[in-house]
Amino acid sequence: MITILAIESSCDETSAAVLRDGKVLNNLIATQSVHERYGGVVPELASRAHQQHIVPVVNQAIQEANISKNEISAVAFTQGPGLLGSLLVGTAFAKAFALGLNVPLIGVNHMKAHILAHFIADTKPNFPFLCLTVSGGHTQIVLVRDYLDMEVIGQTQDDAVGEAFDKTAKMLGLPYPGGQYIDRYAKEGNPLAFGFPDVNTPDLNFSFSGIKTAVLYFLQKNTKENPNFIQENISDICASVQQTLVRILLKKVRKAAERYKIKEIAIAGGVSANSGLRKTLQDMALEKKWNVYVPDFQYCTDNAGMIAITAYYQYLANDFVGQDANPDPRLRIA
Repeated sequence: MITILAIESSCDETSAAVLRDGKVLNNLIATQSVHERYGGVVPELASRAHQQHIVPVVNQAIQEANISKNEISAVAFTQGPGLLGSLLVGTAFAKAFALGLNVPLIGVNHMKAHILAHFIADTKPNFPFLCLTVSGGHTQIVLVRDYLDMEVIGQTQDDAVGEAFDKTAKMLGLPYPGGQYIDRYAKEGNPLAFGFPDVNTPDLNFSFSGIKTAVLYFLQKNTKENPNFIQENISDICASVQQTLVRILLKKVRKAAERYKIKEIAIAGGVSANSGLRKTLQDMALEKKWNVYVPDFQYCTDNAGMIAITAYYQYLANDFVGQDANPDPRLRIA
């Protein structure tokens, strides 16, 4: 019997999960509301909050799984990418916990974990499949050949799509994190009300810095002419920006699917919770006869359940790290 305690601390969510023989028993997340007043994650505050949350969250995960610490076969942790201070808290705790129990350590790549979150549910993608991984810090198209065999075939050359959502929300005066508010207003708006340009990028890569600049200039011009422009048009603005970002993402996914002749398509990461992205992808799937996979909402954002399932496949492959393991804020998918 394989029982894994998993810890996620890459950014501003402290999470712990327990997995037994490939099944995630629970997935607990402590959020950090302290960042809302700053309009973004403050790294120092994030690492301090992790220090406060990690012991009670881990204890609760073990208690709710109804296991004893001696039943734990291995301890998994997010090794990267992420904020260094946040990663350090999770890494140090996992190393100490594993050392105390004399069990092996598993260092998990956060981005691989987002992709393998699809294997928590009963309906799983078939290999090979393409995964669009979209979050506040990353935008990638990954060719997934097997559980631990992945290749990034396209990625953002500057900003992530999640940052484009959040920065647009900030320009509109919406709370942080703003992506969910863009999505909410977009449901009531006209996606064709305002036009924003696509950015031409080579091959399967993305760029989102240009659209942020375009939105900024658009708002400056229109609020100068009408100070109430944002309030009067916020739903249409959100719908138009969201439609543009989704169009940019799925244009590259379609191109990748055609190139690699793959009809198994998955999305992962925090932005995969966006209803506009989900609906447009489903519509495209009907047209292209794709099989589309989206994780349950709790496994879209940063969470330890996805770390646990990834660690399970690494455990089976004897992929462990030593007590000298260090966090890597820029860890890449090999």
